[in-house]
Amino acid sequence: MTTVEFRTPEALADAERWTAHNYHPLPVVVTEAEGAWVTDVDGVRYLDFLAGYSALNFGHRHPGLIAAAHAQLDRVTLTSRAFVHDQFGAFCRGLAELCGKDMVLPMNTGAEAVETAIKVARKWGYRVKGVADGQAEIIVAADNFHGRTTTIVSFSTDPDARADFGPYTPGFVVVPYGDLDAVRAAITPNTVAVLMEPIQGEAGVLVPPAGFLAGVRELCTDQNVLMIADEIQSGLGRTGKTFAIEHEGVVPDMYVLGKALGGGIVPVSAVAADRAVLGVLKPGEHGSTFGGNPLACAVGAEVVKLLETGEFQERSARLGARLHAGLEALIGQGVIAVRGRGLWAGVDIDPALMTGRQACERLARRGVLAKDTHGSTIRLAPPLVVTEEDLDHALAQLAVVLRG
Repeated sequence: MTTVEFRTPEALADAERWTAHNYHPLPVVVTEAEGAWVTDVDGVRYLDFLAGYSALNFGHRHPGLIAAAHAQLDRVTLTSRAFVHDQFGAFCRGLAELCGKDMVLPMNTGAEAVETAIKVARKWGYRVKGVADGQAEIIVAADNFHGRTTTIVSFSTDPDARADFGPYTPGFVVVPYGDLDAVRAAITPNTVAVLMEPIQGEAGVLVPPAGFLAGVRELCTDQNVLMIADEIQSGLGRTGKTFAIEHEGVVPDMYVLGKALGGGIVPVSAVAADRAVLGVLKPGEHGSTFGGNPLACAVGAEVVKLLETGEFQERSARLGARLHAGLEALIGQGVIAVRGRGLWAGVDIDPALMTGRQACERLARRGVLAKDTHGSTIRLAPPLVVTEEDLDHALAQLAVVLRG
């Protein structure tokens, strides 16, 4: 009788032994992926309903993105910003035009882009608005998630992200998300920016009340304050539009981008703004060795081309309607509430049935990968290349999990 040796336990044990425990991953060890599906080291296939927290909006190994990466790998991958390379200008122009802005500043990770936005907003406040040195304030929202650097966790309200990492960086004012009166009350002559996610992802895919973002835009314009939209998770097609903030017809002063901008291949992030804002930076005041490198720009430029067609935004809107209809049909059958836009949903499971972690573990055993957050909430964010059949399959598996 042949004995089957499974590789997953050993791979999990290696990860547990040799890496810091800053994540609590599901017990799945991926070795191959294509489109909306991944395969583990034992040959088991899973439908990816997380898509790298939107980093894989275009699916795993999108042919056009892979081809762009391969072609660039054969030419040049890094120059540093001490020199200009032939991919840089085209990428920056394409992204600026996609955002409707004058210029962009490329970085690597989402957190770096947020840090860049904070620095630019403060510099603008001092040089343009005339705020006294060291007094700049930025208004942020409770339950935000903008990254995990020491400055960013200084204005987090999540104990897991914040506790034991002080002393904290001053200069941030936290208000309830979606509360326009609170934003209005928090603005002072020292306020340089309002930094918010158009939809809060980590908090459970929270959509603000209708009119909130438009109200913030009006306040910022009236009070000479920059409106900064963190579209790292919500942007680049995820919600059925290029940017989630477009659902309210709002244009921020600065976009903060990341995740999907790198096509799931390399980390690429950026801030996009007009010259009156980003132009405050001078040589030596901010930078990154790898930011805007040739490989990143080649892939990022191809991402911009994919978004220029509108195909992925349309797919997200159309298939998102199907996803949300299927999820709403489960309300009262183990689901308490559903939120989100496009191919992005926060699903509140009845805590009497199971936690979000337990729901995701049971879904994984049925071949669907998702991620929990905050108690009994799970997040669903399939790649935008997902098919109707894939969606229906995932919804069917969730229904089985809820039935126990």
